[in-house]
Formats: sequence, structure tokens, C-alpha cells
Amino acid sequence: MKAVICTKYGSPEVLKIGDVEKPTPKPKEVLVKIMATAVNSGDVRVRGLIVEGFMKIVMRFVLGFTKPRKAILGTVFSGVVEQIGENVTKFKVGDEIFGATGFKFGTYAEYTALNEAGSLIVKPKNASFEEAAAIIFGGQTAIYFLEKVGIKHKTNPKILVIGATGAVGVAAIQIAKHYHADITAVCSSNGVGIVRDLGINNVILYDKEDFTKYSKKFDIIFDAVGKTNKSQCLPLLEKGGVYKTVGGLDVATETQEQLYFLKELFEQGKYSAVIDKTFPMEKVVEAHQYVDTGHKKGNVVLKISH
Repeated sequence: MKAVICTKYGSPEVLKIGDVEKPTPKPKEVLVKIMATAVNSGDVRVRGLIVEGFMKIVMRFVLGFTKPRKAILGTVFSGVVEQIGENVTKFKVGDEIFGATGFKFGTYAEYTALNEAGSLIVKPKNASFEEAAAIIFGGQTAIYFLEKVGIKHKTNPKILVIGATGAVGVAAIQIAKHYHADITAVCSSNGVGIVRDLGINNVILYDKEDFTKYSKKFDIIFDAVGKTNKSQCLPLLEKGGVYKTVGGLDVATETQEQLYFLKELFEQGKYSAVIDKTFPMEKVVEAHQYVDTGHKKGNVVLKISH
């Protein structure tokens, strides 16, 4: 089968298309023909080992010293169950599914074999494969962090979303809307159309004004890109307010429950897949180059099969 191989840490050019052995599903595993995946910030960080200070050493221990031990990157997917291993009860051949593989990686490939108990479920019935792949990374990350700050238990909380047009930001806006939050978005002038399309009227353009000088105070401040710290944002917090960033040491975990929640919202028309660009697998270097610019809005999708 064809797969994208990360030959070493570095720029997008370290990614090469090659032939690898097609996996065979073990007991309790399903073989998935991958239709689409996404190029997200996590993939880019791993490929380039883009972390600060001592974390570089930690990441080399975790991922591999000179190159990733798991040479096929990619952590989200949508696809079709092509074969099932012994004792699989949750899925059947032909099921259209989506999910996340976490540190197992492996979705930049035509096939992957996954345990049926992992973070994978039948995809939303009204979602294309590209849409299904696009809602996972940002959606699961946003759910994880917003649940950490207790958004479920707050009544009409005032929330500031920093980095509102990235994959996590557009997801956070939509999930916060589900919980009837009063949302203010921080983005650039180039991204204002996207947040307006998501129904947000309160927008601070960081290239036009310093959002830390904003007059309003918030119950929740969520930095969806990891570019701020708590001391910067402290003047904007209500008494008892909570600050959370994706830039800390807390790493979002992926669960089936999160996927079921995203699926339900998508099928009800309460969640949209925001896709900036779609690339074929053969153009994976160009896809990574585009994400590296930092100008991505929403998600960049990689089509694996047709």
C-alpha cells in the first residue's frame, strides 16, 4: 500500500511517498481503507520536532531520537471498514467510520488496522469523508479543554476564544454555542469572515487592536493556539474566571464519547466542518508547507483514496 513516510525530523520535504506492507487485522481489530485525513498542528510539530527547550529532549524520548519511530504520521481519519478480525462485534465490512489514532499515528496511509474499542465510531451520516476527517482534531481538543473549565455547568458563560479561526478555535466556537455561551472571538482581519459565518458578532481583530486592553471581562478565556499566558489575560478575567491554553503541558485525550458528541451535533446541523484547502496524498509536502505558514483557517484535509 502507499503511505507517507516521515524519513527524519525537518521541513515538509522530509515526507516521502513509499510502499509499505498492508496491515492484517488481528483479533478485535478492523482494517480501515482510509479515505481522508487532516494535516493539523500536531502533525507539523511532530514532523519538525517543533517544541521549545527541554521538551525537545522529552519528545525525542517519546517519539524517536533522529526520526519518528512511527514513520507514518497522521492522527485522524475517515474511511471504510474493509475487513474485520476475529471477535469483532462493533463493526461490519462496509461501515463508514471516523476517528483518531493518537500516538499510534498511521493515518497518512491507504490502510490502517485499529482496535474496535479505540476512538472510532460510525461517521455522521450526512458528512462527506473530507468533512468527517476535518471535525475530529479540533473538535476533540476543544471538547477536552472546554470540559476542563466546566463549560457544561456554567449558565450563559462569557467566553473569549483566542485563535478563533484555527482548527481548535472554530471547533471551540461551535461547542461553546451549544452551551449557550456569550462568545467573543480573537482573530486577524483575514479570518473575520469565518467567525461571522459561525454566527459570532463580537470579534476583536488582533492586527488592529490589543485584545488584552479590551473593556469586557470573561468567565472563560480559551487560547486555542497557545500564543498567550495567564498573566497577559488576567485583566480580562472575571473574579473566579478560568484561563486555559492548548500551549501548556496538558495534552487533550481522545474518547469515543467526544466522537459521539461531534457526530450528534453534525447530524443536527449544529456543527460545520471548516475546510480551508484539500490536497491529494501525493501533495502532502505542499499541504504541510501551507500549514507551516500559520495562515490556515480551520482544517487542511488530505485525500487518501478516491
